[in-house]
Amino acid sequence: MQTDATRGLWPVMITPFTDGGEIDYASLERLIDWYEKNGAAGLFAACQSSEIFFLNLRERVELVRFVKTHAHVPVIASGHVACGLREQADELRQIEGAGADALILITNRLVPAGRQQESMIPALEYLLRELDPAVPLGFYECPYPFKRLITDEELRWAAESGRFAFMKDTCCDIERIRGRIACIQGSPLQLFNANSTTYLDSLRAGAAGFSGVMMNFHMDLYRWLFDNWEREPEKAEDLQSFLTLFSEIERQYYPVNAKYHLAAIEHVLSGICTRTIPAEGLTETFREEVRHMDRAAGLVRRMLSPA
Repeated sequence: MQTDATRGLWPVMITPFTDGGEIDYASLERLIDWYEKNGAAGLFAACQSSEIFFLNLRERVELVRFVKTHAHVPVIASGHVACGLREQADELRQIEGAGADALILITNRLVPAGRQQESMIPALEYLLRELDPAVPLGFYECPYPFKRLITDEELRWAAESGRFAFMKDTCCDIERIRGRIACIQGSPLQLFNANSTTYLDSLRAGAAGFSGVMMNFHMDLYRWLFDNWEREPEKAEDLQSFLTLFSEIERQYYPVNAKYHLAAIEHVLSGICTRTIPAEGLTETFREEVRHMDRAAGLVRRMLSPA
């Protein structure tokens, strides 16, 4: 999986729902097209933004199968939410059977809650025996239901195994990111930052790209920075400042606010329903904040490409 083509943007996919709470596949097809038109190197389906902890296994498998069928770029997926490793292995095999090009392991599923200090390596050894050795693996430091960051020892072990190709990094610490990139250097494992504030610095440090929630708002700006940060360093610094400020909206009412943007501004989704939090919690003030951010993003686009 490690090629120049895999470097770049891997958006964490939103799952659209109908007003009745079922997966809205018509909106999902439009969303896939929107990600691809905005420069996705690949798609990260069945992740937390997809609301996997609120989808049953059949829905998770069907979601991945639909995305893989309609996408023109590689598709990676997590989707293992069970507590027991045996059950997780079964979930992952079914996700693989749906066509996922790589299986992304959620780090907080690999250690019990309350025992985060224990090594993940025994769980990794078990899953490596249970999963098809031809399918690349990855890591996802998912913050729900608790965040478990991977240690340097675990990261080196994974890199040396040769089985891992993708890491969605959520440590939000540029010094730690630099250390992690050093740990995996020369291996198939590539680091994709999920934190907007450290995005530019992580590219300078050798990160392979970005895989964060803010690409569900203005993905084209993340693509511009990836493509142009070396060629136009002053504009890159200015854009990074805007991206940092814009990313504060992630703390507002995600993922409903992202669905609002994709419905009301981009006209991609048909609605803003979620299973994680009530859609009516997106107040008019919150909507206005999204609209102002989108207006500001338009000003940034004009700054980057003046007439």
